[in-house]
Amino acid sequence: MAVQATHPQGPSRQGPSDPAGDAPGPGDPSKGKGVAWLVAGAFFMEMLDSTIITTALPEMARTFGVRPADMSIGMSAYLLALAVFIPISGWVADRYGSRKVFGGALALFTFASILCGLSQSLLQFTAARVLQGLGGAMMVPVGRLAVLRATPKNELVRAIAIITWPGLAAPVVGPLVGGLITTYLGWHWIFFLNVPLGLAGMLLTQRLVHGEAGGRRPFDLWGFILTGVGCSVFMYAMDLCGELNVSLPSVAVLLAVAVAALALSVRHLRKAAHPLVDLTALRYPTFAVTVYGGSLFRIAIGSAPFLLPLMFQVGFGLTPVQAGSLMLALFAGNLAMKPGTGWVMRTFGFRRVLVANGLLVALGFAGCAMLGAGTPFWLTCALLFFCGMCRSMQFTALNTLGFADVPRDAMTGATTLFSACQQLNAGMGIAFGAIALRAAEWATGMAGATPGPREFRLALAAAAVLALLAIVDSVRLRADAGAAISGHNKPKAA
Repeated sequence: MAVQATHPQGPSRQGPSDPAGDAPGPGDPSKGKGVAWLVAGAFFMEMLDSTIITTALPEMARTFGVRPADMSIGMSAYLLALAVFIPISGWVADRYGSRKVFGGALALFTFASILCGLSQSLLQFTAARVLQGLGGAMMVPVGRLAVLRATPKNELVRAIAIITWPGLAAPVVGPLVGGLITTYLGWHWIFFLNVPLGLAGMLLTQRLVHGEAGGRRPFDLWGFILTGVGCSVFMYAMDLCGELNVSLPSVAVLLAVAVAALALSVRHLRKAAHPLVDLTALRYPTFAVTVYGGSLFRIAIGSAPFLLPLMFQVGFGLTPVQAGSLMLALFAGNLAMKPGTGWVMRTFGFRRVLVANGLLVALGFAGCAMLGAGTPFWLTCALLFFCGMCRSMQFTALNTLGFADVPRDAMTGATTLFSACQQLNAGMGIAFGAIALRAAEWATGMAGATPGPREFRLALAAAAVLALLAIVDSVRLRADAGAAISGHNKPKAA
């Protein structure tokens, strides 16, 4: 049962200058949909950029005169910048307004993309990636906040379905698109292609996104330091877990520092008069389920883009093109499910969807663990298509339900916390896949050797178990959880 919590800070943080938040008004649903598509496009640009360069790293290393392994600092710098600056995004949005911050984030991301494409050394590239991370950190949570404020409750399922697809599509299509661009245009164009997209996004932001500056609450310096240290060190430790020659004691020390900093940050945020990230939304079961069980689900799903392509190439001996083609079936399933998400949630309700579809997600992982080199191509594609549909439904249901009961005065903190969790989950997903694969190699006596189909099956089985654990929170939800936005059990008009 959702507990009606009162905000510890009293009145809405939007302030008197913004009594209605950023919403364009209940009579303007088309503008809310336009904001959703704008934010989805920006999300896709940002998330594609973080995955597309993986296949371009060897060519970039040759340009910079370094080893391919040295290019990891450019990847890590971007992720660390996201981890540090996402917690501050809510305060910035409150102080300067969604339109200014989102448009400014697009401008910074676009400018940093130009600098990345023009980089002549690894140092220049790393600095440009930090700027990109700063832009992305402002773009993701502030964009989601603009959508939530601009969308009526009865349209929220559709809007969240729109802004969810970039997170599902980018990790799947990114490596393939990056390979094509690097081969036929050169790696610089991976970043230059962001320029027209960013300019178009900035123009549409001025037209579609509303939102004046809100409350002038003080800046929480200690909250920023503690969350920044905790999130950045945690992300760095997770990044190290994916490396072959990682020092386990070093990772353990980093994780201990990260956990300690995050624990202190939670304690501080609960007691601070003006916390950097408002944790009020965690009092609502519908939001808490997206943070706790939802994090386990996102970690399990995040391991798939790491484990599956490796299994197809290393375990089954397929070419990169063949592996990329198979992954496109997963992307196709993501897209195919989008039109039906509203009907499914309206018919069955959030709890039934999260539990039943969660079981299907785990079943999909189990099916992937049963694939072999001799499995027919069409059957593999069909299974991946099914997996794509299920994970798309689960993502949309979790992301929509999370904001069903959150009041407007707690929405900024909720979106900031949700975005920070998503970012941490993304790094944890890759790390979980790598750790599960290493554990499988150790269990089969193949430690240090090239993993085979058996090791990948065990790693995917571990992902299936994690997906099952993610359902526990959903089982405890009320049957009518989120009914106000899904329309489940709503009486039909006579």
